[in-house]
Amino acid sequence: MDLILWRHAEAEDGADDMARELTSKGRKQAVAVGGWLDARLTKEARVMVSPAARAQQTAAGLGRRFETVEAIQPGADPADLMHAVGWPESSGTVVVVGHQPTLGLVAAMLLFGELRGFTLKKGGLVWLTNRTRRGDQKVVLKAALIPELV
Repeated sequence: MDLILWRHAEAEDGADDMARELTSKGRKQAVAVGGWLDARLTKEARVMVSPAARAQQTAAGLGRRFETVEAIQPGADPADLMHAVGWPESSGTVVVVGHQPTLGLVAAMLLFGELRGFTLKKGGLVWLTNRTRRGDQKVVLKAALIPELV
């Protein structure tokens, strides 16, 4: 399974956290990273997105159909997110568009085997895969990207 954890792009401040929208810079970040990602994804890749407006707008930068998943909303529990995406049993590729600190905690858990502070920059992503070698399951970092590198 390939798992891509993509943090929403830069968003406006606001009292209603779920309604916060992307800034002009954030919209550019979403399109740039979305274009990079779209060129590398299979047509069958599944895209799961937080219900927050900024995550929905970030996912729109990918230009593909996506599903809104409550388990990815701000403040989501990392275990609930991993269960929702089916890590590691699922096959294919899943793109998750969500929030800090949840995405960073999931990345740290998979890469380091423990929940610890790990920050994804706004609009950035990590692409992980799992494989089994000699009966030992491993997590492999395939890519890490921030909008400024696209």
